[in-house]
Amino acid sequence: QTKLEQSGGGSVQAGGSLNISCTVLGSFFGSECMGWFRQAPGKEREGVAARYDGGGDTWYADSVKGRFVISRDRRDTVVLQMFNLAPEDTAMYYCAADSTYSACLSTRPLALIGYNNWGQGTQVTVSS
Repeated sequence: QTKLEQSGGGSVQAGGSLNISCTVLGSFFGSECMGWFRQAPGKEREGVAARYDGGGDTWYADSVKGRFVISRDRRDTVVLQMFNLAPEDTAMYYCAADSTYSACLSTRPLALIGYNNWGQGTQVTVSS
């Protein structure tokens, strides 16, 4: 059984940087397709970044492209580095894994469909 445990995040002023980590506990099977999602109050959850180790691919939402980086820090940890943060980046951030790789092999790797294992969520707050 695989569990995703998140750490990091917090509060920062606009223009600052934060990292959030997602550690895979248990079996690594199915952790090659990983994504980061966020949900702001009153808004739907949206994908911000994803990576597929099998193909070496990464994807980013237009709103974070050039400011966020998704990387694998260790075999068991995926990190979302966030630079030049803005107040509109304030949200609860979730990591997720797709054990069937269907999301990463689809044309919409940032869509929620396919991700079947979720972290507990980490708050990121950016003040102006």
